[in-house]
Amino acid sequence: MKKEFKPRLIAWELTRSCNLDCVHCRAAASQGPYSNELTTEEVFRILEEIKEVAEPIIILTGGEPLLREDLFLIAKKAIDLGFKPVLATNGTLITEEIAQKIKETGISRVSISLDGSTPESHDGFRKVPGAFEGAIKGIENLKKFGVPFQINTTITPWNLEELSKVHELAKTLGAVAHHIFLLVPVGRGKDLAIDTISPEKYEELLGWFYEQRDKCNLQLKATCAPTYYRILRQKAKKEGKEVTVENFGLDAMTRGCLAGTGFCFISHVGIVQTCGYLEVPCGNLREQTFKEVWENSEVFNNLRDFSKYKGKCGRCEYIRVCGGCRARAYEATGDYLEEEPLCPYTPTKSNKTLAK
Repeated sequence: MKKEFKPRLIAWELTRSCNLDCVHCRAAASQGPYSNELTTEEVFRILEEIKEVAEPIIILTGGEPLLREDLFLIAKKAIDLGFKPVLATNGTLITEEIAQKIKETGISRVSISLDGSTPESHDGFRKVPGAFEGAIKGIENLKKFGVPFQINTTITPWNLEELSKVHELAKTLGAVAHHIFLLVPVGRGKDLAIDTISPEKYEELLGWFYEQRDKCNLQLKATCAPTYYRILRQKAKKEGKEVTVENFGLDAMTRGCLAGTGFCFISHVGIVQTCGYLEVPCGNLREQTFKEVWENSEVFNNLRDFSKYKGKCGRCEYIRVCGGCRARAYEATGDYLEEEPLCPYTPTKSNKTLAK
């Protein structure tokens, strides 16, 4: 296995149960309970199998992971194995007691989703009254125990105009980072895709996000937005900047779409996917080891062979730094190797003349 294709991030849906009913949810998650979820012992075994391959960041997510009673046992096991687990939550269940447990367990960071800057906008998105107030209270509890947190915002036609306000709120709250996610139309998110934001508008939005780099102390990251890493290089070139770690931090090292190359997703029942949005099963961890899936999955290996990419993505000089969203390509065409539907860029060079 080539070193470049070791997993760097794994998102693990520990449970699909959730206390909210968000309009964009990829899993269409609800209160549950969901049957056949991985047991504590199965989770421990899989963590040990992951350790044999690499030491990626483990994102403990859901659903709402705080609904899983053994969450802190799992986090402790991950830490004992040398991983750095982080917690992805809607924040509403973070009481002072929970915040203290997060701190004592050693979870290195918590992401809180805020998709609006007011109770009206956020609660409308999350479909539960009090979700905004609960998330803010959860953040305040994290701050009491010195737990670093970031704000995650999913961009949809519903909240596009809220982005700058949420960004300012993230700064005011004391977040260490603001990560934006471009909507992938799966689960309940398919209903939002009816009022699609144009590729040109997304391009403008990502350009705005780039401009915020020098205006705040937050770590900024665009997720499910691989075209951002093309835009970053285009703008850096115009500004006469080299895309180095010194100038651009981790953005200089990462690729846009990491699905199957540096990232994968594990479902609540042990099904592996290249990401949570590309709903093509790649293996079953109740029947295979993690190493077997990571190294042998046909889907994973297809995504690692950039010569197989089709359309504009297959011709693009930015294929290695962008890659296009494979999940959006799949939802639009039924083929995860097709071109990214939200990219307005026309390649000007062969992908044999790759941008760095």
